Amino acid sequence: MKTRQALMETAKLKKFAQFARRSLIEQVSAKLKLVLGEESSARRERPLAIKKLEEAVSEQGNEQVIERVAYIWFNRFCALRFMDINRYNRLGIVSPAEGQFQPEILADAKMGHIDEDIVPDATRKRILSLLDSKTPSQDPQGEAYRLLVVAACNYWHSAMPFLFERIDDYTELLMPDDLLSGNSILAYTREAMTPDASEDVEVIGWLYQFYISEKKDQVFESLKKNQKITPANIPAATQLFTPPYIVKYLVENSLGRLWMLNRPNSALIDQMQYYIPTEPALDSKEQVETDFLQISSPEDIKVCDPACGSGHMLTYAFDLLYTIYEEEGYEPAEIPEKILTHNLYGIELDERAGELAAFALTMKARARQRRFFNKNIEPNICVLVKVSFSADELDEYMSAVGRDLFTQGLRETLQQFEEADNFGSLIVPKLTNVTDVLAELETKDLGSNLFLADTHSKVLKVLRMAEALSPRYAVVVANPPYMGGKGMNGRLGAWAKENYPKSKSDLFAMFIERNLDLAVIKGAVAMITMQSWMFLSSFEILRGRILNQHTILSMAHLGARAFDSIGGEVVSTTAFVLENTHKPHYQGAYLRLVDGNSEAEKMTMMSKAVAQGRSA
Repeated sequence: MKTRQALMETAKLKKFAQFARRSLIEQVSAKLKLVLGEESSARRERPLAIKKLEEAVSEQGNEQVIERVAYIWFNRFCALRFMDINRYNRLGIVSPAEGQFQPEILADAKMGHIDEDIVPDATRKRILSLLDSKTPSQDPQGEAYRLLVVAACNYWHSAMPFLFERIDDYTELLMPDDLLSGNSILAYTREAMTPDASEDVEVIGWLYQFYISEKKDQVFESLKKNQKITPANIPAATQLFTPPYIVKYLVENSLGRLWMLNRPNSALIDQMQYYIPTEPALDSKEQVETDFLQISSPEDIKVCDPACGSGHMLTYAFDLLYTIYEEEGYEPAEIPEKILTHNLYGIELDERAGELAAFALTMKARARQRRFFNKNIEPNICVLVKVSFSADELDEYMSAVGRDLFTQGLRETLQQFEEADNFGSLIVPKLTNVTDVLAELETKDLGSNLFLADTHSKVLKVLRMAEALSPRYAVVVANPPYMGGKGMNGRLGAWAKENYPKSKSDLFAMFIERNLDLAVIKGAVAMITMQSWMFLSSFEILRGRILNQHTILSMAHLGARAFDSIGGEVVSTTAFVLENTHKPHYQGAYLRLVDGNSEAEKMTMMSKAVAQGRSA
């Protein structure tokens, strides 16, 4: 149950994240105007970065560049603060030492101590020169500290390239100036991200939802004026942080259930509060489950969240998988690497959210294995991006790689991602043997032809996205986006009718179908969605598919107020677990939880209902 303290912490995080977005957008906007000025020092000192910045502004527009860079720095500052608190940084990068005000890394630099592993020699000399007043500057400490932060971000690039891209581009030029005063963004970051609030990497998910909450409000205000949701606004409009009790119910009754079927004596059951054991068949003393997905090793279990947001489902799956590996006798030092390499897969539209999901999983791994950062392992988070090819480009590429390999299915698949930012995980690749074709093309060396090398790079990018979207998962778990037909932009609406005629009325319903197709036969699909698919005539064909081709294993009908972050009766939900096979005589477990008026009440009701069922 949420304590009053936890609610206060959440309120503080929300206030901070909303303020941080406004403040960073304002500061980045001011820096953009400054560095693009005709006489700016950046034009003389960093011409390549300025060129890239001007190209980005030309392609995306001022507003999108400012929004993106503000978000990048928000993510980095929050990530560095989280690592400071958990002592993953040798020195506090954004946090002061006990009893001090300035960040620890700056305080040490002022005493002449600069970590050579983190800060390159040339940067070190410049920092010392600034702090010794040998290099003239209006703000020597501020300038020195910004160099230290950039060096720290670049240092973390090798362990986490998804979050800490090398900062030799315009993001450094647009970094906020004031990072040291009591009113700086970092001072507010430290105040909100207290040690208590940052004990669990879940804090990253909360910050992400709160950061985009005001943009979400703007999108919904526009909807009232009949303005459709553009691809750029889909993430803000559809992201929703899933309460922990719902996450646990979904993951325990999909991943946990699959393991319990394969290892009936597993002690995993002892840590699964919301797990519902298999019911005996009505006409038999035996368990229904004699025919299930066989798992010979934990490494065989692929778990996917196709709309993973900041990774909340996947981080809990990590915890269960860790116990599974331990139980099977794996060395503790090997387990985090095994989980991130073999088991967990996330797919996401929003680049920043995808980065946070990868960061959250990396933090889970580091918490279990001290040397994990040295392994240079990237979590399997696939961020979907739009990629397009001209007909001539594909013809020339086809001639280079060979017509035998370049089938019609491959050609069609390469053209399916032209609007990946609009259609996301709902894209079903036409090519059925993506993994084989990808492996073959990865062996091709087209580096001698610059034009073909660029095309080859794009082809590999598309095929890696297509591989993530291929049906190969034992467990698919999701809180999918919600968007009714009225909110869909014209292209998305037309595409939905063509590709998802049974579920076109809402994105969440389309995801029910999509997830069933992502799972292997006898795999599990666990979701929290709007409840409307159970009742409305527009979803009758979808209900028919579920009842006649699949099996409902369990359902928690939550009704309204299952999410404290959504007020009133706006969203009524249901959480459920399906099996991707038809078992006509299976007796599912159904929990009616519509009467609770808050997350806490629903959670208590669910706990009691599950406990009663397990003790019956």
